[in-house]
Amino acid sequence: MSAPALAAHVRSFAYDDGAPLLHDVRLELVPGSFTTVLGASGSGKSMLAKVLAGWAVAGGHGRLDGALELSRSGARERLEFRGSPEDPRLRLGAWGQHVAFVPQRAAELLTGAAATVGEELAFALEQRGTPRAEMLAQVDSAARAVGLGEFLARDPGRLSGGEQRRLAIACAIVGRPDVVLLDEPTASLDADGADALAQVLDALRAVGTAVVVFTATADALARGASRWLLLEGGTVVAEGAPPEVEAGAAFAASGVLREGPPFLQAARGAYRRVEGSAPVAELDRVTFAYPSAGAGLGAGSLRPGSRVLDEASLAVFPGELVALTGPNGAGKSTSLRHLAGLLRPHGGQVRIGGRDILREPAGRVAATVGTLFQEPRDQLFERTALREVAFGLTGLRRGPLRLTRDEARERALEALDAVGLARQADTHPYELSMSEQRLLALATALVRRPRVLLLDEPTVGLDRFGLGRLETAVRLAADGGAAVVLSTHALSWARRQADRRLGLARGRFQEL
Repeated sequence: MSAPALAAHVRSFAYDDGAPLLHDVRLELVPGSFTTVLGASGSGKSMLAKVLAGWAVAGGHGRLDGALELSRSGARERLEFRGSPEDPRLRLGAWGQHVAFVPQRAAELLTGAAATVGEELAFALEQRGTPRAEMLAQVDSAARAVGLGEFLARDPGRLSGGEQRRLAIACAIVGRPDVVLLDEPTASLDADGADALAQVLDALRAVGTAVVVFTATADALARGASRWLLLEGGTVVAEGAPPEVEAGAAFAASGVLREGPPFLQAARGAYRRVEGSAPVAELDRVTFAYPSAGAGLGAGSLRPGSRVLDEASLAVFPGELVALTGPNGAGKSTSLRHLAGLLRPHGGQVRIGGRDILREPAGRVAATVGTLFQEPRDQLFERTALREVAFGLTGLRRGPLRLTRDEARERALEALDAVGLARQADTHPYELSMSEQRLLALATALVRRPRVLLLDEPTVGLDRFGLGRLETAVRLAADGGAAVVLSTHALSWARRQADRRLGLARGRFQEL
């Protein structure tokens, strides 16, 4: 039996003087193996991934009691940690050449300084002094493997969320590491992206790369693994072959989803539009394109092939839940940003409550439109979860409703309770798990009781419990008269939850 490419024994891990986040975890990854680490939100799976990748150890704030052992080219490197200042210093750049990591927040892996996708992929290879011809070949191979072969000249900042995740995966594999760790790798990926990822992992394993997927969903990708580890409370509560773990009591009690977002709630009742009611959110023949690098772009210079939205029309009525679907880069997020007043159309109108919002500042639009962004950290900035949610009520304390400070606090607590975060009211938002951050961002949108609620990929990263809270909160908003528009790749969930599904392709919406 071959030696493990990576072995770990985590007796305990904690940040600074905090309580242990991991304890009693052992893991051995042999070349060519495929392991899935499952767990609900807060179980410790993302933290384990960061420890194995060295991210949690190299910064100097984490205290690891345990060992990491790496085997390469017949040599073995063992690092022993005792949670003391005398611990070895893990050099993240050198470690990362052999243990690649794609975090749950894919943008964390990107430099943010590259002008093109090709430059982003070449960055790590350039640091290693890879010969130019070899570097170009590896960049092209990695890009094509994840479906970005035609995007090498594209600005990474103009990629959709799913396309950015593909790029992050390509950045991880471009250097041909011995171990690849992927945290929620199918998040925001369309069906083609998920299929391409599965093929990439098969190809990696065929050349001896050990693969580990960390996820809250026992989906098709997770089921391709030969071994499962189930985490709860920062430790392993079950491990073995997938059927064996799935049949156990620990799995049944966990918040792990069995297959994609399931139908946790009964289907919405048949939606009956009130006769004579007017749409509350509209895109009316909207045309929009992002500018090419270095090029100014006016309405008259738009080419049909460059348009993200091409005379796209959409009307959503009070109490209606509409799901937007389509491949990565189709324009789903772009459509939501137009409705939120964050983008301005090059042609057509965007109307909220019957008024054209072209000349209205986004802050004024936000008085009636609540938005959950695809990346929740983009809208979290306060010191506690309660302050985060209450911040959105500041204007209401001055407006015609004239909420008192106590009334605003009470409403903020109600919003936190609606998404299951009442106990975390005094927690810093960045101390919450990614799933909890998404629910917190949802609470900031719900607290103002908006007429229009926009949700960009709201199910991403949610475990079984979090998804149930999302469904309940969104349904209450719709039943209260809000028009809900969401984008999603969770098609079966959308079929069950939405009143209407619209596909977005070639810049226009089509009823599905």
